[in-house]
Amino acid sequence: MSCGADRTVRILDLLASSRTIKISLLVELLAVSYVTLRRDLDILEKRGIIKRSHGFITLDGADDIWKRFAVCHSIKKRIAKAAAETVEEGETILLESGSCCALFAEELSVTRKKVTIITNSIFIANYVCKMQNVKIILLGGILQPESQVLIGPMTINCAGNFFFDKFFIGADGYIPGWGFSGSDHLRVSTVMDLTSYAKKCFILTEAAKFSRRGAFELIPLDKIAGVFTDDCIPKEAENALLKNNISIYKVPSVEEKIKWRQFPGQPPILYTEKDE
Repeated sequence: MSCGADRTVRILDLLASSRTIKISLLVELLAVSYVTLRRDLDILEKRGIIKRSHGFITLDGADDIWKRFAVCHSIKKRIAKAAAETVEEGETILLESGSCCALFAEELSVTRKKVTIITNSIFIANYVCKMQNVKIILLGGILQPESQVLIGPMTINCAGNFFFDKFFIGADGYIPGWGFSGSDHLRVSTVMDLTSYAKKCFILTEAAKFSRRGAFELIPLDKIAGVFTDDCIPKEAENALLKNNISIYKVPSVEEKIKWRQFPGQPPILYTEKDE
């Protein structure tokens, strides 16, 4: 990871704990000049991730998508990179929504050539559409504005025109003895139907999701080929996945030095200094 990319990860980690941050505080925390930081913020602003106003930066808009995008950003980047390493040149993949999946699409666009991404996520399509080395095909369907996802029978019918080498799916939670879960019935139903078109299905999720529960089953365990997560996955969940012959790809979790910082005019924030 380059220095600039590393700073971007740190900025998003900070935004995850404090939605608004003073630019002068970022200069202090990151130990960079205003000129260097301005270049990093220009990139994030052009991508639609942040907004700048009166010396502060905030996550763009009121939509919860960007907030989820910032949470555990460094771990999600590692998961995305590990998943991208399993994609071969020339493959066609199906990609569902979620922040891990968006970062995975970004990683593919940087490291792979001649990969075709087919997705029902308008968010992901917009996020990587200006990048090279990846072809994006957006499925049709009924739009869920809050998640920017297309769902329903039309989505399934569109997907039937393609063959997918791999299907990568985000998850909202995990239920012991049941498996991965989602919080939206219509999105989960669409994922269930889409699995029938894929040769192999994979879950991309940080280990923190294993302590949460969605209301609906996302995908049967016997349809999952592998799970990309970090090494904080609970042992009982790991054993359950292995028992179902599911491959587990674990990226290292990061040791963190926790520091509370106080800055005039801003409440205390929790700052994690990553050892990478």
